[in-house]
Amino acid sequence: MENPENNIRVITPYGNIDIELFKDTPIHRANIIYLVKQKYFNNTFLHRVVPNFIIQAGSSDLKSTFKKRASIGNHYRLPYEKGNSRIHTYGSISGAKEYRKNPDKMTSPFEFFIYLGSTTSNKHLNGNYTVFGKVTKGMDIVEILSDLPADEQDWPLNNIYISVEILDE
Repeated sequence: MENPENNIRVITPYGNIDIELFKDTPIHRANIIYLVKQKYFNNTFLHRVVPNFIIQAGSSDLKSTFKKRASIGNHYRLPYEKGNSRIHTYGSISGAKEYRKNPDKMTSPFEFFIYLGSTTSNKHLNGNYTVFGKVTKGMDIVEILSDLPADEQDWPLNNIYISVEILDE
């Protein structure tokens, strides 16, 4: 099997976030591992921070990010992997969508978010986004990041560069 790894680390200026990827979401897991191996996430941003809700990563407004997407293939989407019936819980990892009206629930291959809300504020997410991993270490860092100052679109006022590495090589 290509890209069989299951553990990654998101490196931020505020500390590291370790993530376990679920085996029962093989498309999302293999995609993120593939992108890490392509060094896609290096020098992308944490581009959305919402206290008590989510932090979102994998984008930037740098030309280098758009070039990386074009070289990898920026016209593919990942299908919704509903078989695992997971719901969003504190520390879960989900694929992000590029647009709201998305009846097929397709995921953008380049962005993901970490959920830090409660199970009472996740109803609109459950069944609409593939939960494909969980934070195993570093939720204190996620909390710090979610509280950083942001503009009205939730973009942090200061760019938060990230990189991602595989842990189980």
